[in-house]
Amino acid sequence: MSQTAFRPYRPRAIRLVNALGRLLGALGLRVNLDPDALMQRACRRAGAARFADTDFEPALRMLCQSIDQEANLHPFGRWVMQRRLLDILVTRLRVEALLTAHPEIRDIEIQPPLVIAGLQRTGTTMLHRLLAADPDARALRSWEAISPLPHPAQQPGRPDRRIDQARTAEKGLAYLAPEFFSIHPVEAEAPEEDVLLLEYSLMSQVPAATLNVPSYSQWLAGQDMTPAYRYLKTLLQVLHWQQGGGHWVLKTPAHLEHLDVLLAVFPRARIIQTHRDPLRTTASFSSMLAHGYGVFSDQVDAEAVARHWLDINVDMVERALAVRDAQPQAFIDVSYYDLMRDPIAEVKRIYAGAGLSLSPAARQAMQDSRQHNRQNRHGKHHYSLEQFGLSPQLVDDRYARYREAFAIPYEKPA
Repeated sequence: MSQTAFRPYRPRAIRLVNALGRLLGALGLRVNLDPDALMQRACRRAGAARFADTDFEPALRMLCQSIDQEANLHPFGRWVMQRRLLDILVTRLRVEALLTAHPEIRDIEIQPPLVIAGLQRTGTTMLHRLLAADPDARALRSWEAISPLPHPAQQPGRPDRRIDQARTAEKGLAYLAPEFFSIHPVEAEAPEEDVLLLEYSLMSQVPAATLNVPSYSQWLAGQDMTPAYRYLKTLLQVLHWQQGGGHWVLKTPAHLEHLDVLLAVFPRARIIQTHRDPLRTTASFSSMLAHGYGVFSDQVDAEAVARHWLDINVDMVERALAVRDAQPQAFIDVSYYDLMRDPIAEVKRIYAGAGLSLSPAARQAMQDSRQHNRQNRHGKHHYSLEQFGLSPQLVDDRYARYREAFAIPYEKPA
């Protein structure tokens, strides 16, 4: 697929907004992504004099520079990113204030979590929703990822405003990219990836999964991710303080890149690594990336994006193999094909490996979840490697060691 072959869907209203934005841009009036200006605005919104913790500043500056110089955002996309960065900064300030008022939050014990960390499109979402259905489990909900802290006017235990905000965001994504939901469902009250919590550290794969930010990605690859994972733990403590529960069920393919750091911050976590034919996952994820990039930019080089993420994903599984060699007891492997064939049997095996008990209530809740979250509920997703300039031989060669390590079979085309 050439750069001109992928044409992002754009509603007429957004085309008009972008036309106006470009006109204003020509007059020197562009949405401001200056990091200092963003921090000042965040302080005003949060009613804070300054940030007590400024360790995030290098990441913010690198991200803003990369977005400004490389992402080719259309005006509406630039406005959305400004809003998101402001929300992240305001949340950090509010977390600081909350921890000052309630220092006991830092003492909340996080039970050893179950961490689903397979490559994208390997059944991670299905498995996440199954495990999160256990009444004794605690999972991040989409509305919590968007709004980790109580609304100032919210009654304790009544997160209605935050749920409404997430539903608005869900509807907004459906309006901007209606095909996206057939690729990856985003639902306000459903379990969501905790990479969206890592995003609050400003050190995560989230920007690179939705924007062309190669300089930021290169910078991030050389960073010590320990502060980001410590902040993830802090946010889990903040969420647990609001609504308790048992063990956390986390899920993010990006964890594959930093499992050593994750296991240092959560020493007794169990890593559930899912496996599927990379020829299928690479094609599907390349399609997901192209549609995601197309939400924010009119210029999406889908071939370049697919090759960039092929490099990232191969590096992630190689890093994971190294951690497995050092800490094999932390891992539980799940074949996508076994999961699709008998989900409850795989859950029972996971629970046995993690030393957890699968109650009748949990089993029933998981069966109900499986029935509700049936495959292709939002439509059929069509994709192929050739659409993204990738050959089966290239992908097979890159993943040869990974396929051999886990005896991953070749999947017949649908």
